[in-house]
Amino acid sequence: MAVKIAGRYRGRVIAWARRSLVPGTVLALATIGPLAPGLAGGPTIARADGIMLVEAGAFWMGRDSGAPDEAPRHRVYVRDFWLERDKVTNRELAEFLDARGLRSPEGVRYVDPDDPDVRIHRRHARLIADAGFEAHPAVAVSWFGARDYCLWRGRRLPTEAEWEKAATEPTGVQDLLGSLREWTGSAYRPYPYRVDDGREQAALDEGRVVRGASLDDPADAHRVTIRRLSSYDGGRGGLARGHPHTGFRCATSEDLGGR
Repeated sequence: MAVKIAGRYRGRVIAWARRSLVPGTVLALATIGPLAPGLAGGPTIARADGIMLVEAGAFWMGRDSGAPDEAPRHRVYVRDFWLERDKVTNRELAEFLDARGLRSPEGVRYVDPDDPDVRIHRRHARLIADAGFEAHPAVAVSWFGARDYCLWRGRRLPTEAEWEKAATEPTGVQDLLGSLREWTGSAYRPYPYRVDDGREQAALDEGRVVRGASLDDPADAHRVTIRRLSSYDGGRGGLARGHPHTGFRCATSEDLGGR
């Protein structure tokens, strides 16, 4: 398995080996299936400042023996992209909220400060993560909050094809299953998936796809092909409200070099 490393981070690359996996990642790999060839033998994957390169290529997306919206199983080609190794934390989200405020340009709240699952509150005129929850993944973030946080970082939400490709090929991206569901940028449309059919530039009222499974989901939901619809509903639906079992991470198509 070839390893590519972002050029600007080359001096800070740390080898990543199987023994460094956290328990949530072990669950994800066990759910996905056997490790990729060569992974068990030593450090064949590298990490660069928390963002992992998923190499271009085709993979099988979806499945035929499952929920109707996961079919048909079909081949999808995905270009090189980078995906953050970990989900966005409360500390990281709090920095964004403190800089940008609590509402999107559309007037939708990024988080509800009265939601008990939100671990970010105002203290001394600043929005900061609650003590002890700084490194926990941020949850109950609206799709607008996830979208705008990633834009603030110069990145974007992953497409659902990118998310599934990263989950299908163990890539050093952690906790794709068994921790929290995750927002994607993709509109919820039938398969086969096509990146050029408008689903990645869709209007908000189409709703978006949520991928992955949380610890609170039943065992049969812990599969890389599962898809969920989060609707807009005039700013009252799931896109605008977030969910306590949903977090997010950012992606980018920017060529970071390292070839």
